[in-house]
Amino acid sequence: MLTFIAFLFAILLLVSLHELGHLLVARWCGIKVLRFSVGFGSPIYRKNWRNIEWCIAPIPLGGYVKMLDTREGKVSEAELPYAFDRQHPLKRIATVAAGPLTNLILAVVLYALSFSVGGITEIRPYVGTVEAPSIASSAGFQAGDRIIAVNGKTAENFSDANMQIILGLEAGKINVLVETEQGVRSERLIDASGTPEAEAVAKRRSSLGLSPFKRSETIGMVVKGSPAEKAGLQKGDKIIAVNGKETPKWEDWSAITRDNAGRNLGITYLRQGTEYQTTLLPASVETPDKRKIIGQIGVVQGSDEAWQEKISRHYTPGLPEAVALAWRKMTDYSAMTIRFFGNLITGNASLSHISGPVTIADIAGQTARISLQAYIEFLAIVSISLGVMNLLPIPVLDGGHLVYYTAELIRGRPLSQRIQEIGLRLGLAVMLAMMALAFFNDINRLFG
Repeated sequence: MLTFIAFLFAILLLVSLHELGHLLVARWCGIKVLRFSVGFGSPIYRKNWRNIEWCIAPIPLGGYVKMLDTREGKVSEAELPYAFDRQHPLKRIATVAAGPLTNLILAVVLYALSFSVGGITEIRPYVGTVEAPSIASSAGFQAGDRIIAVNGKTAENFSDANMQIILGLEAGKINVLVETEQGVRSERLIDASGTPEAEAVAKRRSSLGLSPFKRSETIGMVVKGSPAEKAGLQKGDKIIAVNGKETPKWEDWSAITRDNAGRNLGITYLRQGTEYQTTLLPASVETPDKRKIIGQIGVVQGSDEAWQEKISRHYTPGLPEAVALAWRKMTDYSAMTIRFFGNLITGNASLSHISGPVTIADIAGQTARISLQAYIEFLAIVSISLGVMNLLPIPVLDGGHLVYYTAELIRGRPLSQRIQEIGLRLGLAVMLAMMALAFFNDINRLFG
């Protein structure tokens, strides 16, 4: 229910403000607006106010503003000056551009609100853990590396560095400049283009194998009512032996418990320097693919708190700084999105990165469960994506109309009806293909 509400609110907010941008600028330019709709399909709610029909439709995948236009029906002589297609190209350009620009401005407002109220937790671009096997381990990353730049672009924080690498996996080799724990500068070369590992990352079934956090060998949390709690284990305990066999690493004893579902195990553990012993009975749990039964004891691995203090910084900027940071965040993410679409066209980015409404709804629910701040920043990211995507020069999108009206402004006359119709068909085909791909990827991730 939370996922559904979070997704619905996101769509209503982002689409409504996008279309409101079109409406306000249209009215300002003297264009008559007939309908404002959030959603597609036959309206389930209508209200006439200020000579505009306000509607809510059942398909929450967009919206539209219908304006007076001689191409869509007969217009009386008295109302011709208020028809959209009779306006100067600059007025039409302003009206069309207003929607995407509203989304980009909204993202700045949301980020600034998040930063100035909730503060900023900055995770510096350090590598704390390298999973093996993984793309990162194959490239030679080591715990303690500080990422300086990715393909020459300075890494401001871990999240941006990680995203740059992920989006560049299919573009070819990626050069990551790092400074090792010993203070020596070195290059980590990632060459995973076309590999199953890169495709798994694009499909969100795997990761690069990089984490900014270091794990400790101690228990970070014990699940209430779990076998671990029943055995008396607590946060901070370190399991050092199972059935008399030494287990210095977390992976050593966790592998034993996984393989011994429903069997009593003799556990030796350290608590504040003192050894204790207990008996542990791992619960029998079926794996997601229902092919195997494994043992689980209900604990979460702890993190290295000293390392976490080194790599993270939390602060609350003043409003001017929050706005400046928000603007930078919006421009950086917009540029990254544009580069991604460019790589898609050239075949240097996996089509598996394209997500649809199911993935968006899932992330909406996840961020809403984490915190209000996380959800606000999710809204900002989706708003940027919506704004940038609508500015792409594809007919049927706002960007396609901007190309038409800009060409008319330069030529002094509109493009021929034939060219516009061909562009419309091509644009519609591209958008339908992208929507079909997005739904396919969503279903693939859901059941994959």
